[in-house]
Amino acid sequence: MDIVVVSNRVARVKADEPVTGGLAAALLPAVTESGAIWVGASGRTRDVCGKEPFVEVEALGKGALATLDLPSAHYRGYYEGFANSALWPALHSRADLINTSPQDYASYREVNCYMARALLRFCRTKGMVWVQDYHFLPLGADLRKLGVTQPIGFFLHTPLPGRDMLVTIPHHRELIETMLAYDLIGFQTIDGKRNFEDYVRRELGLPVVGSSVRSRHGETRLGVFPISIDTELFANRATKAAARPEVSRLRSSLQGAKLIIGVDRVDYSKGLGNRVRGFAELLDNEPSVRRGVTMMQVAVPSRGDIPAYKALKSEIATLVSDVNGRYGEPDWTPIRYLNKGFSQTTLAGFYRTANVGLVTPLNDGMNLVAKEYVAAQNPFDPGVLVLSEFAGAARELDAALIVNPHDSSAIAGALGRALTMSAEERSERWQTMMKVLRASSVQLWFANFVRALDDSAYMALPVVTKVPTVPATGSRGSEAPVVRFERH
Repeated sequence: MDIVVVSNRVARVKADEPVTGGLAAALLPAVTESGAIWVGASGRTRDVCGKEPFVEVEALGKGALATLDLPSAHYRGYYEGFANSALWPALHSRADLINTSPQDYASYREVNCYMARALLRFCRTKGMVWVQDYHFLPLGADLRKLGVTQPIGFFLHTPLPGRDMLVTIPHHRELIETMLAYDLIGFQTIDGKRNFEDYVRRELGLPVVGSSVRSRHGETRLGVFPISIDTELFANRATKAAARPEVSRLRSSLQGAKLIIGVDRVDYSKGLGNRVRGFAELLDNEPSVRRGVTMMQVAVPSRGDIPAYKALKSEIATLVSDVNGRYGEPDWTPIRYLNKGFSQTTLAGFYRTANVGLVTPLNDGMNLVAKEYVAAQNPFDPGVLVLSEFAGAARELDAALIVNPHDSSAIAGALGRALTMSAEERSERWQTMMKVLRASSVQLWFANFVRALDDSAYMALPVVTKVPTVPATGSRGSEAPVVRFERH
């Protein structure tokens, strides 16, 4: 079966180059092994007035990578404007940061229509199309208008907030209604699915029966598909990365001090400010840990032309400078702040070196850094994951130290506990989390969604069940969402 995967950003198999964006990094191993055609933006724009989309195709593992230049007249309004200044803030519960215009929305719709035309060459009778993320909410409806009849699925990598936040998005009813042209819509967590169901009931007046919505487009099924990583690949990568020069230099430079690591894009959803404040509070509360611990924050620049991101970058730089100025010594810098990306291999080595992984987003669909940190650990001396309760990963990795990312004191307390945790407890918590990761993979996530989308032709309805997970000592138990499909 032909599978066409569509996303705004794509990636290539280049192990020693940074992969920009969690979505692209997550999809790469699954796409290369599945033989799918991965279609996305080239990163360039061009004047396409009156022209049909031009697509360049190259080999990618067992499949192919197809890229196209997006319309220069509409790209900024589509990407910086509506996608990342309206949809992104609202989806992350920051309606106060919405800053868009009717022209931005028009450009967003134009780019979706342009992508739909580009996809026609890959749409075959026996194939399927799988659209990724908020950049292409109406793409399924645009494909239907062009006569595409095969199954079309959609997966949202971000959180989906409650109705009270969704209604702050300009044109929200039109957008959600167009999403019902998809045969299957997948979410990271059960909360996202429930919020979508609540919205279509209350705003669109549509009934939800089981996990199925009926609209003028037909039947749309809803499911929960928590994305994961290639755990064994990442673990092997971390083992091999220990000898890399960058990793060796980091280890040597610590001079025996413990390392706390954070890896994020510079984004207001990641909680970077509270993370720095929490570390500073630890240094205030526990003077004895000074000089014996260093925090390294990899903060990859992102969307730098958007005012909210410019302001955030300045704010974080000022916070880091203040902490280093207050607590630093001639031979000790409390925070190492790096505004650049690293390859997945180098990051794996950094994770393995770190005693604590600090992952504290204010709101996140999943957050694969948390899973990568766990997978990268030395089984004989694993580190501790400190994880935000508002990351989708917290539903699966509840053996981490779970914190409220809005509470810098809670972060400080969790860091103190992580740094002094016994080897026995660290090992028990790590083993519990690895058991969860080994039971899932990005390949399994990919296969499950494709199977569910294929089953849509047979009217399969997704049923979310709960499978208990075994909590580590001192952690609370949880139930991880699992999707099975029943024929009707």
